[in-house]
Order: sequence, then C-alpha cells, then structure tokens
Amino acid sequence: MSKFANKAVEKEIKKTVRENSLPRRQLTEIREDNLQKILAVAEDIFAERGFRGTTVAAIAEAVCLPKANVLYYFKTKEGLYKGVINRLLNTWMENMDKMTADMHPRDALRTYISTKILQARENSNASRIFAADILHGAHYLRAPLEAELKDQFDRTCDVFRSWMDKKWINQVNPEHLMFMLWSTTQAYADHGLQMSILMKKDQLNDDDFEQGIALLTEVVLKGCGVEG
Repeated sequence: MSKFANKAVEKEIKKTVRENSLPRRQLTEIREDNLQKILAVAEDIFAERGFRGTTVAAIAEAVCLPKANVLYYFKTKEGLYKGVINRLLNTWMENMDKMTADMHPRDALRTYISTKILQARENSNASRIFAADILHGAHYLRAPLEAELKDQFDRTCDVFRSWMDKKWINQVNPEHLMFMLWSTTQAYADHGLQMSILMKKDQLNDDDFEQGIALLTEVVLKGCGVEG
C-alpha cells in the first residue's frame, strides 16, 4: 500500500475518533474486532481458493471493509496469509504449553486431546491451510516451525520426559508421542470430509467427535501406561 493510501486510512480513523469522541480503549477494541473479523473471513477464503486464487479485494468485500483498511492491518496478502497461520499456531502452542511437568498425564493428555479435536472441528479451514502449506514445502511456515513452534515442541517433550522420570508414563519416545497426538487430532479437520463420506454422513456430528475423543484418549493413556 502506498504512503498516500496509508495516510488516508490513518486520516479516516482519526476522523472517526473525533466525530464519535471514542475513548482510546474503545478504539483499541474496535481495531481488535476488525482484526479478528478479517482473519476469520480470510481463513475461509484462503481455504476455499488457496493463496493464489485469493485476493485482498475479495476478503475486504466479504468482511465489508474498504481494501485500504484491510491493508492497514496486514500490508500485503502474504502478511494476511501468515496472520491466519500464526493465529492457528498460537492456539496450538497454547494447548501444548498447558501440559506441565506438575500436571498428571491422566488429566493433561485427556484435556489436550479433547481440546485439540474440538478445535479441529471449529477451525478446520485453518488446519487445512496449514496442511496445504506443509505439503507445498512449508514456504510460509518454515520460519515459525524452526523458531516458535520448535521451542514449544522441545518444552513439551521435556514435560513428557519429566513424566517418565516420575514413573507417571512408560518410557516412550517423546517426539513421536507428540507427532502422534498432532496427527490423530488433526485428522478430524484434514480428513473430516473423507470420514463423513465413509460413514455416509453429510458431516461428522457431536457423537462422532465425542466417540473420537473417548477412543483416542483411551488408546493414548493405555499406550503410555497411565492408570485411571
């Protein structure tokens, strides 16, 4: 976006503040609300059309904002695409970070599996965007994979090792345990359509997700030697 366009957006925001006498806190809330709306709509369009088939203009039209306003937040289409991916990564890392060395794996793994599968249901498009980028060589994901996610991955594997030291779980490969947790929970997003077709349903329902959570939790806990 040109400097002139950027200044025009800033001028419009300042004008709105003056006309409505909005407190600074309320303005921040409006910006955050716009930001989340843009990301949510972009997530759906990127999932449907892919990166190349998506335009900022299409996202702006869908979210009912001027294109200049969308670019005010993200500068470029690539920046918006990364924003969608980073939001998903942050959610995943928060889930991993909640598993701590002091939390018994019976509770930690049960909660993680349940939360992750339900998020796969609610954020299936973001998960598919993530998977598509990985399949195409992680062009946009490589940097966060090698930095933030790698750091969180290492910390979570250390948590698993601490559980082993306490005899709370069997001696297992912590890295592969995390890989298994990722792949089995994400399957409900990445392969949800395949599951629906094989089960002769339009889409998976509440019972399907509950049964998936129950089965995967039982398999993981028993496989790791967790009692109860």
